[in-house]
Amino acid sequence: MRSLLAAAAISLAFTLLLTPVFSRLFRRWGWGQPIRTDSVGYNAPKHETKRGTLTMGGVIFILGTLVGYLTGTYVGGNPPTISGWLVIWAMLGFGTVGFIDDFLKVRMQNYAGLSGWKKIVGQVLVMVPFGIVALNFPNSLTLTPGSASISFIRDVPVLSFMALGPVLGWLLYLAWISLLGTGFSNSTNLTDGLDGLAAGAGIFTIGAYATIAFWQFNQACSSLSVSPDNIAGCYQVRDPLDLGIVAAAFVGSLVGFLWWNAPKASIFMGDTGSMAIGGVITAMAMLTRTELLGIIIAGLFVMSSGSVILQRVYFKLTKGKRLFLNSPLHHHFEFRGWAEVTIVVRFWIIAGLFAVVGVGMLYIEWLSRV
Repeated sequence: MRSLLAAAAISLAFTLLLTPVFSRLFRRWGWGQPIRTDSVGYNAPKHETKRGTLTMGGVIFILGTLVGYLTGTYVGGNPPTISGWLVIWAMLGFGTVGFIDDFLKVRMQNYAGLSGWKKIVGQVLVMVPFGIVALNFPNSLTLTPGSASISFIRDVPVLSFMALGPVLGWLLYLAWISLLGTGFSNSTNLTDGLDGLAAGAGIFTIGAYATIAFWQFNQACSSLSVSPDNIAGCYQVRDPLDLGIVAAAFVGSLVGFLWWNAPKASIFMGDTGSMAIGGVITAMAMLTRTELLGIIIAGLFVMSSGSVILQRVYFKLTKGKRLFLNSPLHHHFEFRGWAEVTIVVRFWIIAGLFAVVGVGMLYIEWLSRV
């Protein structure tokens, strides 16, 4: 617990106190946000006033997470593990893809940035080494950081990729984790359209994973605190405490950043930050063996990307009609005339409810076993 609290506190202090310092550097480097101007309509949101707002703030909370995590682990006497480093890898990898996209936008003062396929290629290049390492480096109990099975609240044994043979199994496994990575990161990227929306939702989502990881640590099958009566409900997860620490550090970093990112934002996280959030969600879902549960825990992000898919499908099927006034979903409510802060706060509430439901489902499943 000391490591979790230290990691969260240090990360929070880093972003809360140092964001103004980084902001001055970003302003000197000309990291101002270009704005889309293709939205039309009577109630079209007026985002033009946000042009030039500092962007790429994700760099700040990525650095804050690293500082908080490393300090927290050593302060509490729990050195980093391979599982924690895998979360860091996903955060840095996806953040780098987002940074390249942001940098191109700022450099060319054009909203386009990287094309969709180039982003996907970059995300896959992050997930493939992640997946290879996740199925190696077993500990003394032969537990590897990841699993070759699709998981819901635990691994589902009948959904093991390796049952199909080593070659096909590995190919399908890498395709599955790449799908998870691109899905979660692009969903968080789509959600980052209003001041503070993605940061606030990320706090609830990653906070839920910090809770899950710490719970799994207390109920780990290797833990001496697990009574014989509860052994059926214990968790076969490697390094759950370290996963909790890195998630706590990320949450603390986001909270400190949100102080400056909440409406009206003085700095945006950019794709650098939104994709990093998606990378952490992906890594935590895989390493806590809760991949499908992650769709519920990250429900707000999934809802945003789902609204884009529905909009496009409906548009094609009806030959030009629109299901929403605009997508992702938060822009639909903007076009209906809702105030930005109203949308953001209400979507934060929805994100919190999804997170609570996800953690509640995990706890109910545990109760059913013990």
